Amino acid sequence: MTASIRFIGPRARASAPRAPALAIALTLLAGCGEAAAPADGVVIEGIAAVQGRADRSPHEGQRARIEGVVTRLVDDGAFVQALAADADAATAEGLFVLPASGQPALEVGQHIVAVGTVAESGDGAVLTTLADAAVERRGSAPLPEPVVLTAAPASWEALEGMRVRIDATLTVVGNHALTRYGEVDLAFDGRVFTPTEVALPGEPAQAVRAANAARRIALDDASSATNPAAIGWLPQPLGAGITLRAGSVLAGVEGVVDERFGGYRLQAVQPPRQLAAAPRPEAPVVGGDLRIAGMNLLNLFNGDGQGGGFPTARGARDHEAYTRQRAKHVDVITALDPAIIAAQELENDGYGRESAARELADALNAAQPGARWSVVAPREKPGGDAIAVGILYRADRVEAVGVPAVLRGGPFDCGSRPPLAQAFRAAGAGPRGPRFTVVSVHFKSKGGCEDAEGPDRDQNDGQGCFNALRVQSVEAMVRWLATDPTRMGVPAADARVLLIGDFNAYGMEDPMRRLRERGWIDAFAASAGGGMATPPDAANADAAADRYSFIFDGQSGRLDHALLSPAMAEALTAAAKWHVNADEPGAFAYDGALGREPGPWRSSDHDPMLLGFDLR
Repeated sequence: MTASIRFIGPRARASAPRAPALAIALTLLAGCGEAAAPADGVVIEGIAAVQGRADRSPHEGQRARIEGVVTRLVDDGAFVQALAADADAATAEGLFVLPASGQPALEVGQHIVAVGTVAESGDGAVLTTLADAAVERRGSAPLPEPVVLTAAPASWEALEGMRVRIDATLTVVGNHALTRYGEVDLAFDGRVFTPTEVALPGEPAQAVRAANAARRIALDDASSATNPAAIGWLPQPLGAGITLRAGSVLAGVEGVVDERFGGYRLQAVQPPRQLAAAPRPEAPVVGGDLRIAGMNLLNLFNGDGQGGGFPTARGARDHEAYTRQRAKHVDVITALDPAIIAAQELENDGYGRESAARELADALNAAQPGARWSVVAPREKPGGDAIAVGILYRADRVEAVGVPAVLRGGPFDCGSRPPLAQAFRAAGAGPRGPRFTVVSVHFKSKGGCEDAEGPDRDQNDGQGCFNALRVQSVEAMVRWLATDPTRMGVPAADARVLLIGDFNAYGMEDPMRRLRERGWIDAFAASAGGGMATPPDAANADAAADRYSFIFDGQSGRLDHALLSPAMAEALTAAAKWHVNADEPGAFAYDGALGREPGPWRSSDHDPMLLGFDLR
């Protein structure tokens, strides 16, 4: 006989279905060739014997008897740890017990004996469990002393179900599930970076991925409740006083080692001994006489432009939420103070008075006395997708020259959004003033892999699906720009051009390396004195530390880039990301539980970019 358990219910997370922590169904499947069991059905004794030395118990489907003390309650089950450890450090001394219906309630500190069936959980992790257990209470027993860790253990499996205390600092690397499920992603030794941000695709990226996994652990609240009113392990409610941004540091974390939803986690038994919240940063200063921003607007949709038309296809659910969303973007732009904005994820509803782009420009004009924000309006609609790229500019600081241009066809007909290009020069510079072109870019995302075919399928090299289409997008865009689409009348070799936006590719992935190979200069590497390219090895985590713009699955990386032609690079003064979004918990977004707090925080899931140039 073999056995397995699976999580059921509505709780979900990005990496695996997120069910109620202990809503577990037991499935027993008849097997063949099994040894006869004793009359009482028990064939294995003791927690360490049930656990074994491997990821899965060697006794799945068999009856077992264990004895120990209850160390942590988790909804309808409990973790139990042996009263005394065996001599084998590779066998865990803790076990999750799922009592049968009608069994007595358990409490922490109870001494129990339990008889049940050995099983393993599913959903991407294997939590060894004594399921359908009959429980005998035998009074109380002292809790075992926690295992003390000062670094990531060689094996979390050898600690499964056991009490541990981490006497090392842990960095918050992901907080997307913080307010919904009361959990946060932590890592030993600082921030964790997306493998293809710091290493070449393939084996180098896979090695970084394995190293990342070894450093990580989640901290959970031992509850399946969604949107809890309070998070048990936080010393005070989440808010402006304690935002728990990525980069915050915890020390003295104590809990019971659990394994579910795709990985290991600690079910906290008390608040951390120390919590140092990462501060919210001030807007960056980049110098120069002209500043250009790149911003993913996170589906800025304005309904019908008259206060109705909600909910929208991809954006706010009502006009009030849209107003909060737009206000956050206005706060970001006002703080950055650019002359030009290259925007992505803007509603593709034209450029008239009721369009999302025009309403954003009007809101900026109202917030910035003396500003004259305008919208680049090409004659051709930028594709048929619900979202599009856009360019907004302050006509009191720059003037548009030439013609706006949109690239259609090929990878931009279905997948990548058509790029929009517009040439400018500084206001008052006169006809001989330096001209430059801004191109707003938004390539195909890594999502929707079920629709990928042929080379667009995930090649398991760390670049995700549709990498081939993103490379095609690079090649098509570079060829297009060589034709002077904005009619600047400047030879391609001398043209000042900025490609800026959401490339949906990390720093060492094929599209970005292809651009650098074609002579385009990474503005952030150049700003830091690194020249044209970031060296392709994991030692560049230090360089990546300030360049990230996005966090996914607890890993920081940059999907948002700024690439310069050599002539444009000569005018660069500095480039910076404002970490106003990626590090912030989603609760502070316009549609989050704390989204009514004024200010720029979590205006999007991507950080905005700001570049300074001397172009007068």
